[in-house]
Amino acid sequence: MNDLTITALLLVSLLLILGSGVWVGLTLTGVAWMAVTLFSTRPAGDAMAVTVWGSSSSWTLTALPLFVWMGEILFRTRLSQDMFKGLAPWVQGLPGRLLHTNVIGCTIFAAVSGSSAATCATIGKMTLPELGRRGYPEHMVVGTLAGASTLGLLIPPSIIMIVYGVAAEVSISRLFIAGVLPGIMLACLFSGYIIFWALRHPSEVPPAERSFTLAEKLSASRSLIPVVSLILAVLGSIYAGIATATEAAAVGVVGSLLISTLQGSMGWANFRDALMGATRLYCMIALILAGAAFLTLSMGYIGLPRHLAEWIASLGLSKAQLIVALTLFYVVLGCFLDGISMVVLTMGVLMPTVNAAGIDPIWFGIFIVLVVEMAQITPPVGFNLFVLQGMTGRQLTWIARVTMPMFFLMCVAVSLIYVFPDIVTWLPQQMAK
Repeated sequence: MNDLTITALLLVSLLLILGSGVWVGLTLTGVAWMAVTLFSTRPAGDAMAVTVWGSSSSWTLTALPLFVWMGEILFRTRLSQDMFKGLAPWVQGLPGRLLHTNVIGCTIFAAVSGSSAATCATIGKMTLPELGRRGYPEHMVVGTLAGASTLGLLIPPSIIMIVYGVAAEVSISRLFIAGVLPGIMLACLFSGYIIFWALRHPSEVPPAERSFTLAEKLSASRSLIPVVSLILAVLGSIYAGIATATEAAAVGVVGSLLISTLQGSMGWANFRDALMGATRLYCMIALILAGAAFLTLSMGYIGLPRHLAEWIASLGLSKAQLIVALTLFYVVLGCFLDGISMVVLTMGVLMPTVNAAGIDPIWFGIFIVLVVEMAQITPPVGFNLFVLQGMTGRQLTWIARVTMPMFFLMCVAVSLIYVFPDIVTWLPQQMAK
């Protein structure tokens, strides 16, 4: 049986099992078992046991449940309301006014969350009712929130970066630092779009409620002190070389517990709910990672990654053509799989090709995060769209349509980091010095 037939058989099996409603992690494990049993001589049980244990016992992976727990704790505080109170006076004078609180709020919360869905839900709980009550157009409120909340994946600490770092064997600390400038750039693109839209539709922007003096703005900014302090503690410890990503995650958990306690929101019920929410989410992710590691091993046994890399190399694609092809591939894949599944399912196959093409793995990690962000707002499996559908009651197609400008801005961001790769690589290079 040739490679093409084997690939087609495994792919069809994967899609059929996923389509039947089986969990992603179990599906990956089942397809890997079938590949090892049918197309290699190694005992499948032995291979699975070794691989699953190896993928689950990584010290680097410890950062993942800690950052998930930190996000769950902060999700249950009044941090989002405090951010709105602190940001609103500063953006009243910008075209688009309070619409910018979506972008800035998501940018700040992304730096302590790591999840786009958590960022969307937390900031959305605050801005959707507040901006609706003030008369801002719903399509702009929902569209900008959907796009800006994807920054939860790009601005460190990011769950998807940890997954990529483990799967591709890349430094997670350097990935975190590499995501800072692209994240700020994308936030600026979103705010720039709001300004452009507001200048074209001035009648749709409600007037400023009142003007604020500098003293009032500075006084309101005190509400931002807790979250800014937490960001400095987590990212500053990594950038200064004081802590690894895993140690910084522990700092983040302690900081979030301290903030929630001082705010009076850390009762026993909230503590239990945050811990159980983090446990459930991490168990799902760990099962996917274990299944993907076994599938990657099985693909290696039958030689598919090497043959795929050789096939792509035989096409003679330039680096730019390869990036375009991979962008299209991930956007299409994102219509059917969540971001974590996309990363762990493809890294074992694609990394040999990426390395052969001379693409920096740190740069490629940020590229992957950007295209996975696109997948978060493309139907039918756009997680942020589901979150917003539950919060607004709107049809999924309507939410996807009002989010399309954000999708195209992400395409611009991918083009910018390709043309100017230093946007990604400059900060990690400074960290290495």
